[in-house]
Amino acid sequence: MSQALKNLKFMAFDIDGVMTDGTLTYLPDGTETKTFYTLDGAGIRMLQKSGITVGWITGRSSAAVEHRAKNLGITHLAQGVSDKHQVFGTWLEEAGLDFAQAGFMGDDLIDLAVMQACAFSAAPVNAVGVVKQSADLVTAESGGRGAVRTVCEHILQAQGKLDAFLNSGIH
Repeated sequence: MSQALKNLKFMAFDIDGVMTDGTLTYLPDGTETKTFYTLDGAGIRMLQKSGITVGWITGRSSAAVEHRAKNLGITHLAQGVSDKHQVFGTWLEEAGLDFAQAGFMGDDLIDLAVMQACAFSAAPVNAVGVVKQSADLVTAESGGRGAVRTVCEHILQAQGKLDAFLNSGIH
């Protein structure tokens, strides 16, 4: 796994259950809200600042996801996706990369194919059992509660880039 992390150039994440706790909240007007954890967002920014491209691929569609992606400067966002492997493969091809230079973090069955194709895969502790069994790293944290941050730090540590953030106070 350490070599896969050293070579990682593109990391993608699922949203519901990974970037969020998986809870869906509907307002009286029918709009959906989601809660994102600020430390996860800071981890995403750390990856971006260290030259790793970040993408989000989700099976659902939500304006809240679009707003958070814009806030974090996520340029690779795909919502309403049933084949995450295909979407990620297209992004990698466009970037001149392949799955050997990629990682994915997911929590449910829809994520398995893309996780298994990537050189590195991660899952939060609240992921379904088969996904956790397939993941290279299972975080102690749940989705939406720091799991993404842990993965980001794990990647940066493997690439020798984490100390620069810790010593500079830049996040």
